[in-house]
Amino acid sequence: MLKYAIIFGLIALVTGALGFSRVSGFAATIAKVCFAIFLILFVIAILAVIGVFHLAF
Repeated sequence: MLKYAIIFGLIALVTGALGFSRVSGFAATIAKVCFAIFLILFVIAILAVIGVFHLAF
């Protein structure tokens, strides 16, 4: 997910610099959604690892 967020962020930057505001806004929205999903999954993974180590020790 982070890879897609970076890709769409770069697309938004390039299209924004070229003046394609509609495409830029759409790409930026997709990048934000991908980054939010990445953060949620990352926090869940960290909590799962902490839980496993807590039970092991």
